[in-house]
Amino acid sequence: MKKKVAENYLEKTPFRAEHIKWSADEDGKVTLDIENKGFFNRIAQKLLGKPRVSHIHLDAIGSFVWPLIDGEQTIMDIGEIVERELGERAHPTYERLAKFFQILDSYGFVKWKDN
Repeated sequence: MKKKVAENYLEKTPFRAEHIKWSADEDGKVTLDIENKGFFNRIAQKLLGKPRVSHIHLDAIGSFVWPLIDGEQTIMDIGEIVERELGERAHPTYERLAKFFQILDSYGFVKWKDN
């Protein structure tokens, strides 16, 4: 049963959430710029000096994967590209990708296309 759930997850097709702004530096490192909106964020910004925009710096593998999230490729497709381009550096590839996408999903940075 667990294997079937994992296979189904790898068949999901992610796309980047529209509200996420991002950039890549000359080394290819990706930074996500997340605007902190909402009532409590505004209070924290005024009273505690919290930033209006948070900058999330992805690691090398995350920076490689982020531009591949296009709403056309499944996690399995992305994994094949990662394997081909990064090889051993990305191992265990699919476990790392699954965790990466779980984190992105939990923060609302990616959405899922209906397959």
